[in-house]
Amino acid sequence: MSFKEIQELIKLIAKTELSEFKYEKGDVKVHVRGKSYVTKNVGAQNSSGPSIISVPAAAPSYQSAPAPAAPATAPVAAPAPAAAPAAANDESKYVEVRSPMIGTFYRSPSPEKGPYVKVGDTISKGDTVCIVEAMKLFNEIETEVSGKIVKMLVEDAQPIEYDQPLFLVDPS
Repeated sequence: MSFKEIQELIKLIAKTELSEFKYEKGDVKVHVRGKSYVTKNVGAQNSSGPSIISVPAAAPSYQSAPAPAAPATAPVAAPAPAAAPAAANDESKYVEVRSPMIGTFYRSPSPEKGPYVKVGDTISKGDTVCIVEAMKLFNEIETEVSGKIVKMLVEDAQPIEYDQPLFLVDPS
């Protein structure tokens, strides 16, 4: 498969509703994710458009530029699962502040103003910690726990689900 054919394939996928496409023939492997690809652990959509995830290491000379990307992705994925159990144990002592509704998460009341809370802030029960926009209504979300914010689990302007964890709070 030539580089031009790969480019045409990416353009075609960008025009369709396909979320993911894999192609393998011999030693040529192409993996393309479209705009509507949903990550499993985050639940957010990838809006950066189609992207090539891997290209064969033994690529013909006309594909020599993308080939270094394939070895770089493999080592990055390997250490992540090993680090995940240690992080889960550390976070077990924290309380999650969860979303009471589906909508869009906002850290501040408006783009010109600062966030309601940030990592390291101490909050009390009843404090407003964020806004969730649902059906053009902006709902202030109040916390039901007191403590110190140790981690933000969602990004500003990110779509969120009902009961999705938003913050981790250290109640001690």
